[in-house]
Amino acid sequence: MTLGQLQDRIRELYGDKDSRRGVEGTFMWFLEEVGELAGALRGGTHDERVLEFADVLAWLATLANGVGVNLDDAIARKYGTGCPGCRQIPCACDLAEKP
Repeated sequence: MTLGQLQDRIRELYGDKDSRRGVEGTFMWFLEEVGELAGALRGGTHDERVLEFADVLAWLATLANGVGVNLDDAIARKYGTGCPGCRQIPCACDLAEKP
C-alpha cells in the first residue's frame, strides 16, 4: 500500500469522524499514538511495535487529509532528489547535522 492509498483508505474509513473532530483533536490523538509507539520501542514486543507504527502512520494520514496535504507529493518533493541537506544519495551530511 502506498502512502496515497493509505490516505485514501483512512479517508474512506474515518473521513466523516475526522472532519467532525477537527485538526486540533486529531493532532492530540496523533501525539497519543506517538507516545504509545515510544513505549513499544522501549519495551514492547515486535508485534506491538508493528501495530503502533501502523497507528502512527494512520493518524499522520488523518492529519494530512485534514489539512489537504498529499503525502506522496510531500515525500517526493522533500526527498525525491536525495537528502534535503546535501542532495546526495546516500546522505553525506556531517553526523552532527540534521538530517
